[in-house]
Amino acid sequence: MSRARSIAVIASLLAGLALVAGARADDVQLAAAISVGAVGGASVEPELEESGCPAGMVLVEGDYCPKVEQRCLRWMDPPGRYHEYRCAEYARPARCVAARQHRRFCIDRRERTEPGTGLPLNAQSWTDAKRTCDAAGARVCMDSEWTFACEGEEMRPYPYGWRRAATKCNADRTDLLVPGEPWHLRDERDPVGAHPECASPFGLLDMAGNVAEWVSVDGFAEGSFVVQKGNWWQPGKHACRDEQAGHDRFYKGTETGFRCCSDPR
Repeated sequence: MSRARSIAVIASLLAGLALVAGARADDVQLAAAISVGAVGGASVEPELEESGCPAGMVLVEGDYCPKVEQRCLRWMDPPGRYHEYRCAEYARPARCVAARQHRRFCIDRRERTEPGTGLPLNAQSWTDAKRTCDAAGARVCMDSEWTFACEGEEMRPYPYGWRRAATKCNADRTDLLVPGEPWHLRDERDPVGAHPECASPFGLLDMAGNVAEWVSVDGFAEGSFVVQKGNWWQPGKHACRDEQAGHDRFYKGTETGFRCCSDPR
């Protein structure tokens, strides 16, 4: 058994024993920290898959298009302010209008998860994401990496294809606010992987819904320009190229989470 797997098993046993014995919450958090490889600032070498990616990550390799033309054949909403907000179907194929760039990286198959619930972590800032990814020997994904993992070399508008099918994902939620608490979003998370049809060409899940995932924008100093990708609401933001700006790296809300990336070994 590898050192990383041994530590993970020990951590799971510690967490279980701590819960049974009614141990303090910080004891359980310590066990959880061991399992992700971060105790006292020390990192544990992650176990690698045959792809050279840590367990739980997928190898993404191919030629990414930095600028694409995607033509909508049919809009879903009537003429007006939101007419060109949701596209029911895009023309196939999409057209790359810039030189492609070869990419090879690892990315989490699923959003990072809240221990014991199966739900994606939420109320996470970009700085929270960076701290967790760094502790696991990974990093916050770049915008271009997240986009390529979502759309693939075909440059799919949606991770699952060319026709909008928000029901395949945890998306298009409209009952958003907590009753009596204006500006407070309801927690609409679904367990990670609960929507297997919401899969990208590389097999990543929940990229067109569930939490809004933090990424760093290419070409800027780390943390200076950050955006969110995906979300259970904001129906115009479920395409792979869409993103939500307007928040700094310290913002955290009911809807914000992340997944990590890393370089293959």
